[in-house]
Amino acid sequence: MTGLLVATHDLCWLHDPGPGHPENQHRLTAVKRGLTAAGLDEAIGWIEAPPADRAAIDAVHDRYLYDRLDQLAEAGGGAIDPDTTVSAHSAAAAHRAAGAGLALIERLQAGEAAAGWSVVRPPGHHATSDRQMGFCLFNNIAVAARHLADRGERVMIVDVDAHHGNGTQDIFYSDPDVLFVSFHQFPWYPFTGRPDETGEGAGKGKTVNIAMPAGATGDNYRLAFTAVVEPVARRFDPTWILVSAGFDGHRRDPLTDLGLTSADYTDLIDAICDLVPAGRRLLSLEGGYDYEALANTAGAVAARMLGVDYRPEEPTSGGPGAEHVEVARAVHEHAESGSS
Repeated sequence: MTGLLVATHDLCWLHDPGPGHPENQHRLTAVKRGLTAAGLDEAIGWIEAPPADRAAIDAVHDRYLYDRLDQLAEAGGGAIDPDTTVSAHSAAAAHRAAGAGLALIERLQAGEAAAGWSVVRPPGHHATSDRQMGFCLFNNIAVAARHLADRGERVMIVDVDAHHGNGTQDIFYSDPDVLFVSFHQFPWYPFTGRPDETGEGAGKGKTVNIAMPAGATGDNYRLAFTAVVEPVARRFDPTWILVSAGFDGHRRDPLTDLGLTSADYTDLIDAICDLVPAGRRLLSLEGGYDYEALANTAGAVAARMLGVDYRPEEPTSGGPGAEHVEVARAVHEHAESGSS
């Protein structure tokens, strides 16, 4: 049994949103470079991501999205919105990106690894049930979560991308079997993810938004985990942890204003994954647009998952965010007391 299985596919390098687009193939190259710099080449098991069955994608998206993507790709590409463009290879890449998590789940359930990581693009967490947006075509982590929940698992998704995972929230907002937690900069694109967005109907209380200010540092992310996320997780009692592993909260990232380092991400993801036993932990790559920051963070996170000491940066502290953690804590304490 290996400590970490990584799924990817050559087609994920071929998805091309256009010249100068920040979500490009160099991001995957940076991740692989970071794993090599951490000395992990021999420790990681690699698998080729298969395409997801259409039924798995249709389980979280309107059928129209699948058909439109295929049609655009067959026509050579085209724009979905100002940020989200399809090329001739994009549909095939998106099918593999959605299938990577499913393949890893099968391997993890067979006892082949302690954790899995989908290192794929296009990313997914902005894709809602009926809209492709924000660089995202299919919601890769939602496909994996739906697959598990439909088999009786209690799935906890933690989104650590600097942008709110509005698509994942939309898909599971009324679902009692999927707990969605998002750490993100707010207000910032896509301008969703207020602390009072907590779910509805049977899913009330199963959405947790930790809306951080610009400049927030790792100490307040760690505080949010212990003060908000851990208590909610204990009540929910997840059987699987899925992490939307976006690293654009790094202080070097050109698209956001948070103050994190690779060490902050490593500490946070390590604590999140410890909520469930080994073999039930799955990461899916989301954002991260500075190549050096992405390489450092990928290497540090993967090393920690393998028990290797690799710290290219130190944790951060002293920035804003404590009062925002308190808001999220109060919201969910009130929700819990109101339900008892």
